[in-house]
Amino acid sequence: MQTWSLVSICVLLAIIARWGVSLNSYSAGKPPMFGDYEAQRHWQEVTYNLPIQEYFNTTNNDLNYWGLDYPPLTAYHSWICAYAKTINPEWVELHKSRGYESTQHKLFMRTTLVADLLIYIPAVVLYCLYLTDGSSKKKVSVMFCFLLYPGLILIDYGHFYNGVSLGLALWGILALGLGWDVLGSMAFSLALNYKQMELYHALPFFCYLLGKCIKTGLMGRLFLLVRVGVTVLATFALCWLPFLAEPSQAMQVVRRIFPVARGLFEDKVANTWCSLNTLIKIRSILSGDSQLYLLACTLLAVLPSCIRLLTKPTFWHFKLALVNSSLAFFLFSFQVHEKSILLAAPACLLLNDLPLMALWFLQASTFMLPLFLKDGLLVPYIVTSLGFLFFSIYLLSALDHCSEDKLRLGAYNKLFYWVPKMDLAFIVRWKFYISIAAMVGLSIAAAVLVAPPHLPDLFPVLVSTTAFLHFLGTFIHFNVVQFSEPPSRKSQKKSN
Repeated sequence: MQTWSLVSICVLLAIIARWGVSLNSYSAGKPPMFGDYEAQRHWQEVTYNLPIQEYFNTTNNDLNYWGLDYPPLTAYHSWICAYAKTINPEWVELHKSRGYESTQHKLFMRTTLVADLLIYIPAVVLYCLYLTDGSSKKKVSVMFCFLLYPGLILIDYGHFYNGVSLGLALWGILALGLGWDVLGSMAFSLALNYKQMELYHALPFFCYLLGKCIKTGLMGRLFLLVRVGVTVLATFALCWLPFLAEPSQAMQVVRRIFPVARGLFEDKVANTWCSLNTLIKIRSILSGDSQLYLLACTLLAVLPSCIRLLTKPTFWHFKLALVNSSLAFFLFSFQVHEKSILLAAPACLLLNDLPLMALWFLQASTFMLPLFLKDGLLVPYIVTSLGFLFFSIYLLSALDHCSEDKLRLGAYNKLFYWVPKMDLAFIVRWKFYISIAAMVGLSIAAAVLVAPPHLPDLFPVLVSTTAFLHFLGTFIHFNVVQFSEPPSRKSQKKSN
């Protein structure tokens, strides 16, 4: 009973933090396109006023103005939210409501994020209580830090986005962790049909389930494959049913959700290609057919992690593979947006096992400073980041458990056996301090100083390059950790 009281308090505090951020500015933008706020509103306008067959085409729907570019489940969600018509018809009036903003409408739009409370937060609570090792107090501490992850809060409730797909994916992870493979497959299929970026996590789901099939006997293997296969196909068929009557409609949806013509990356994103672009104008080097080469790079980057998961389909390796796969896609794939780093949020699953490394990465993934400055979210960014940093260090004792064993650094001594042995834990701790200091310094400089006229993008480039180095380092480290032995139950119990 005491545990559920603590859970209730933590959930309430997490909701208050979200609502507090929602009272601030958002991605309103400027005419004629405005921002993501307008995109969410416009999708409600389109789905309410047009027949379902016209959601993704140009018959009476200008796709150049925030045309729907997510899978069908997002469209259905927008249609449900279009009950705004009953409150004020002007909010979703076809063609005439473009750029509509008011205090009442902002309040309504914020309430549509209730999907986060209904899908994401319950999944976090159940995961931490049932799939996290340690005492009840430790589980609640992990859950609280999980819910306070500032990247998701700032993008969902500040910038104006939504984490429904991450919530559905987390339900899939939870189900697989509990051994409910069919329900896990269905939940992840729904996540894929909500946002195509969940493909970042598709290979780990596939390899984990396939690895489990291989490990079981012949009859069990076939039975599991058939059940999972039928579940996935049935879920996709139900989501796409209105568009399957004509193949051309289905292909139009596919073209919309995979817009390969947009370019290599958007804005100053902290991935490999944007970082290289500051030194080598890689955009001018790569041709329009470069998508296949980048796909090959991405698959090569994710291959070691997936092979390891396939041969050792344990839940520990599954969690690491989710992070490694999402980082591989973010760092090396085609057409990446800075918000896509939130797909690496499964690092929250490692807050109990690798608190310092998970905290470090999650803090760096929130370092989307140019976006927050553009949206007027500097104060919420500072408050939520400091809160997450403080509670993670205090509640999870992230800096107290910094031995080589706790940080999983033993593999480095084996890899670099010819190098004189050093205190790797001490080095990691100081790198963490320097990293946080660098992010603080860059945040102050970007907020206070004005870039030289001949270097207008100085601070966005410095921020994205700094974040890129963090992401690349995390990707390498978690791959090394995945190829080392998983933490023993005894060591986890001692730390609790």
